Amino acid sequence: MAGRLLPLELVDKCIGSRLWVIMKGDQELVGTLKSFDDYVNMVLEDVTEYEVTPEGKVAHKLDHILLNGNNIAILVPGRSPDDG
Repeated sequence: MAGRLLPLELVDKCIGSRLWVIMKGDQELVGTLKSFDDYVNMVLEDVTEYEVTPEGKVAHKLDHILLNGNNIAILVPGRSPDDG
C-alpha cells in the first residue's frame, strides 16, 4: 500500500530531531532522539525533564537519558509542552 508509514519508521525519521515524550505518570521529556530499538527504548540527549508536582511543573536539565519504552505513552515529534 503506497504512502503507508509504520510506527517504527516514523520514530526512525525522528532521529536527530527534537521529540516531546509523554511518559505514563506525571513526567514529560523533551530532547534530541539519538537512537531507539524495537521495544522503543530510547536514548535522548540535551534533555529537559518536566515533572508535575502539587507546586506546579518543575524542569530539570539532563545531558543524556535512556528511556524504557514500556513507560512511554505518547511521542510528539518537533513539539514541546511549552508550545501550547
